[in-house]
Amino acid sequence: QVQLVESGGGSVQAGGSLRLSCAASAFTYSAMFCIHDMSWYRQAPGKEREFVSGIDSDSITRYADAVKGRFTISQDKAKNTVYLQMNSLKPEDTAMYYCKTTRCTYWGQGTQVTVSS
Repeated sequence: QVQLVESGGGSVQAGGSLRLSCAASAFTYSAMFCIHDMSWYRQAPGKEREFVSGIDSDSITRYADAVKGRFTISQDKAKNTVYLQMNSLKPEDTAMYYCKTTRCTYWGQGTQVTVSS
């Protein structure tokens, strides 16, 4: 199985930046093949959980239209950690942000991001 632990959330004013981290631990041999294909999702109160960004084992990245040009996903494979650098934050970015193994469907507990105007 996989354990994912997000960190780095907090409260910022509009226009500010945060960097989220997701540290992955694989506790089985097969799980080691899950943790280098990672995604970030977010969910705001009253809304469905939505895809934010993803990165695969070849470092190919994807972004939701709402965050393109502002967010950057990266990963340090040696540390089994994926990052989401969030710049130019907007109030509509306020949500709980979750790390996910894209193909193996493990989820972290989430980290709260709050952006005030």
